[in-house]
Amino acid sequence: MYITGRYLSFIGIGRIVIGVIFLWAGLEKLIGTPGGFSAAGFLQFGTNGTLGWPFFSGDPTGHVFNPTASFWQDLATNKTAMAVINPLVMFGEIAIGISLILGLLTRFAAAMGTLMMILFFFAAWDFAYGIVNQHLTYAVVTFGLAVIGAGNFYGLDATVGPMFSPALRRWFFSGDKKEQTAAA
Repeated sequence: MYITGRYLSFIGIGRIVIGVIFLWAGLEKLIGTPGGFSAAGFLQFGTNGTLGWPFFSGDPTGHVFNPTASFWQDLATNKTAMAVINPLVMFGEIAIGISLILGLLTRFAAAMGTLMMILFFFAAWDFAYGIVNQHLTYAVVTFGLAVIGAGNFYGLDATVGPMFSPALRRWFFSGDKKEQTAAA
């Protein structure tokens, strides 16, 4: 895949913006949540899901639309699972955000961001305004950042990545820059 010079800035800016969104979400959980962050409330009470027209009309009170709701609600009541999930969500968002902002280990961070957003998508099951919601959008965008190796465009992967083996460059960093860019 070749990306010409005029798109390099857009890729770099997009990567940084998505990184800021992840970092902000993680920092809000770490320092902006009085009493400390816990995903238990969302998992227990926010996973019934929503459906909008044309799938459902009327009062959604009491309806469970999410076929995976019981799984998430069971996690919310499992103290051992929550002791793992809470820091993973909080520090995962921070790490993904920092990595994307710096363009370092971009492919791995973007893949983890995609996984996180897909899990959020299934947990929320929010189709009130159609199939596309913010979690699915972020999953698609982070997947795209991973595929194109966005860390090579104004990121540290371009300078740090070549110090490592081709396999590490391909799977964790952003691959080889020379394969992605054409002479502008």
